[in-house]
Amino acid sequence: MTENSTAGSQSVTDQLTAGEDIAFMREALTMAQRAAAQGEVPVGAIIVKNGQVVGQGFNQPVGSHDPSAHAEICALRDAGQTLQNYRLPGCTLYVTIEPCTMCLGAIIHARVARLVFGAVEPRYGAVSSGQRLLENGVYNHELAVSSGILAEEAAGLMKQFFRQRRASPNDQGPAPGAGAELQ
Repeated sequence: MTENSTAGSQSVTDQLTAGEDIAFMREALTMAQRAAAQGEVPVGAIIVKNGQVVGQGFNQPVGSHDPSAHAEICALRDAGQTLQNYRLPGCTLYVTIEPCTMCLGAIIHARVARLVFGAVEPRYGAVSSGQRLLENGVYNHELAVSSGILAEEAAGLMKQFFRQRRASPNDQGPAPGAGAELQ
């Protein structure tokens, strides 16, 4: 697990947070499995405020014919409706795969307090992989980030999905090359 915070001895609060992070990431993985069951790239997300899930989503751009229907965006929309606010201060977003540029922008605009993700997305990840957008320091919102939570499970879902996709010649999913990106 990697975290952008100051290193030090792990307090009881940190241990509780780590346990909560694992539990909530398991819920996000369940959402990712829902995406895979519908033939979508298996990415799942949930949003938590004060220990309660207030939003959830999974990838569904193919089925919804909506290029913005990434797991994070769907979860943000759900949380906004639940909380009756387009701003989500004090919320943590759990997502199985590192967010892309579009999703990171929406997370910042929603003022999510903390982002927790599982596996990195080497090509299209916008946080710690491909683009590292948070490093340029020009955003008007500071986002705490933790990564690597259940990363092997999240990456395993992706590998299994694309392995099956390549093995099925009759698949009517995304156009060739579109599966190269994780979301």
